[in-house]
Amino acid sequence: MIARKYLYLIALAREQHFGRAAEACHVSSSTLSAAIKDIETELGVTVVERGQQFVGLTAEGRCVLAHARRLADGVAGLKQELATLQNRLQGRLLIGVIPTALTAVSALSAALARRHPQVGIEVRSLSTGEILRRLSNFEIDAGVIYLPHHGELPLVTQPLWVEDHVLLTPRGGPLDGRDEIAWAEVTDLPLCLLTQDMLNRQTIDATFASVGTEARPSLETNSIVSLLAHVCSGAWSTIIPRSVLEQIGTPREARVLRLVAPALAWTTGLATLPQDPPKPLISALREVAATLQDSHDAAAG
Repeated sequence: MIARKYLYLIALAREQHFGRAAEACHVSSSTLSAAIKDIETELGVTVVERGQQFVGLTAEGRCVLAHARRLADGVAGLKQELATLQNRLQGRLLIGVIPTALTAVSALSAALARRHPQVGIEVRSLSTGEILRRLSNFEIDAGVIYLPHHGELPLVTQPLWVEDHVLLTPRGGPLDGRDEIAWAEVTDLPLCLLTQDMLNRQTIDATFASVGTEARPSLETNSIVSLLAHVCSGAWSTIIPRSVLEQIGTPREARVLRLVAPALAWTTGLATLPQDPPKPLISALREVAATLQDSHDAAAG
């Protein structure tokens, strides 16, 4: 329904390397190269910049790629609709999730799996920027990001949960006996935080700035698991979403303090591309997300 050579082009754009693209498509490099040349002959344009190695796509190549991606996504949607007509929903759903939501998103994926057991789910840890890029390229089906979304990419967004952030600090330290701490006080602690390229960290930095101070972490990482491990070592404190601890529990070596002055809440939500009609898998995911948000609202009420 879409010529295989265009799937090869999509793989080449994704892998940025002829050999890796051929391996991903389970063909030889010569077969993939011949397919790209066949596209060029068919359309009468140069698709790939010529060089000893893959350099990139021409302007015409990028245009062809955009259409090929839409076609491939449309074929996937058609297959899902045909399966739905036979009273079964199946396929594979790829969800990009910001690292701070990786534990909490299990509520969404588990609810979807219970409702549609024949659907395969793949969850990938990605930054917000990478989620938006892959959504625009039809490389993932949905993203879980912080809301509201202020980027240029048009999205359909649904809130999933609203949460605060907390301070996780080692037991036996100077904060024993306290239940809360002001943001301005946190900067005096030895901190480990997420790296500055991550939206969660940027929001944390903005909150510190709002109270006239700044974060001065002595350790940075792009992994929530790494943050937890370093707090458990007894040398650092960190700031993390409360949902992380609600899903996996608070480490025995650590205590949780409310962050106040200011008390803030972050909204995490589902982001998908606007499609009319949406693919059946996307419709199913949106329905589960709405149910999840309703349950969170009821619990909060």
